[in-house]
Amino acid sequence: MINSIAGLDDADVATAAARAGAEAVHARYGQRLTRIDKGAGDFATDADVAAEEAILGVIRAARPDDAVHGEEGGQQGAADAVRQWFVDPLCGTLNYAVGNMLVAVNVALRDGPAAVADPFSGEVFWTDGATAWVRRDGSDTRLAPTAATQLVDVNLDPPFPSAPGFRAVDLLAHPGFVERFRPRVVSTTLALAWVAAGKRAAYVTDGGDLAESVHFAAGITLCRAAGCVVTGVDGAPVEHAGRGLLVAADAETHGLLLSMIRGRG
Repeated sequence: MINSIAGLDDADVATAAARAGAEAVHARYGQRLTRIDKGAGDFATDADVAAEEAILGVIRAARPDDAVHGEEGGQQGAADAVRQWFVDPLCGTLNYAVGNMLVAVNVALRDGPAAVADPFSGEVFWTDGATAWVRRDGSDTRLAPTAATQLVDVNLDPPFPSAPGFRAVDLLAHPGFVERFRPRVVSTTLALAWVAAGKRAAYVTDGGDLAESVHFAAGITLCRAAGCVVTGVDGAPVEHAGRGLLVAADAETHGLLLSMIRGRG
């Protein structure tokens, strides 16, 4: 097993790691969970920890010299290492803890491949950094973003670092939004993979600096490779924005949402 992992390219490592984490998450679903308090109402569970250990097992076997920044284990290796993996083993912990299956497992190599796994559909959304695909039952299909659903996923969780200039919740009251789109709140970055796959027209969150966040790195990489428009909520490149995230299936949808956001600022 370890020898076969060692022979994989980076995209395969990301996909294998995300799948390993997803299997750990799926295996513990519905069981009694131990909660680990993080303060301010946030928490992890033993499922988060087990999934991260499974992911790290794959990365360590395949790339033992690489650095890793994990949501639960923190930084392992130099933070400025050229080869740095970002790992969010269970995005949507609150969903999972109450029996909601809307969660994601995120694995991304800085400036490289990434994968987002859905533990319950069995889908793995992955990219080599240039093209983006979804793997179902061992078969890969190219991702094709589209705004046809007119569904926009909005993250409503605090904190709100862009307030009072902008809060994602304010977008829902914009007359133009109501005319054109319908809101959804998935409460997990699985929604980013859904934008890349055409299941959502856009995703909006007003969080802080997200470019190298363990929560968002994989989804951002996936969406870019799929051809989505990715900026901060101020329209600046994510690397320089420091203000949230606006990901849209196409330029028209991105422009409409950006004008609504700016109209409330």
